[in-house]
Amino acid sequence: MSLNHERRGPDAPKRLVVFLHGYGANAADLIGLAEPLMPHLPETAFAAPDAPEELPGMPGGFQWFPIPWIDGSTEEAAMAGMDRAVDDLNAWLDEVMAEEGVTPAETILFGFSQGTMMTLHVAPRRAESFAGLVCFSGRLLKPEFLADEAVTKPPVLLVHGDADEVVPVESLPQAAEALEAAGFERVYAHVMKGTGHGIAPDGLQVALAFMRDVFGIA
Repeated sequence: MSLNHERRGPDAPKRLVVFLHGYGANAADLIGLAEPLMPHLPETAFAAPDAPEELPGMPGGFQWFPIPWIDGSTEEAAMAGMDRAVDDLNAWLDEVMAEEGVTPAETILFGFSQGTMMTLHVAPRRAESFAGLVCFSGRLLKPEFLADEAVTKPPVLLVHGDADEVVPVESLPQAAEALEAAGFERVYAHVMKGTGHGIAPDGLQVALAFMRDVFGIA
């Protein structure tokens, strides 16, 4: 299935940043970040898809997969939903990179919360490495399978608020440990002081520096 998405940036870009939103949000939630980033990432397009499943009772809200402790779904439903979302996201990524004329090596995945869970699960299992992964306020799902299943090991930036009331900040060192144990050589971390479940200016600055670095923008 093709996911609805929002796009900002020039035609025929040299690079692409893909934003993956959190649970209950939509494409519009993160695409606004393109505005402050654009001047510092020239010739870069920005795209943000809606997750594949609409949230019941939340008009305009989407999920990548159900979350049992929020919506009362079963673990089986959550896992099945995630498997479907992985397939949908992979197909959409192939489509959007082909449309934009960029390769995975010219593409960064930028996730927030559940979007970070998708980023950290999908990217390492793809045949070609992305330029980098920016992962805000999420966690690494199924860490025990990563070492065996990781095909590519792009640079990863993990960012988390130390006052996050939704996903505990402990998720950051847990993810970093699992990534390093699986052989990821470039894993960076930044903790946003006094920040809850969100993206603070200092976190965005660190993310921008990381993106410029992995894109090779001097």
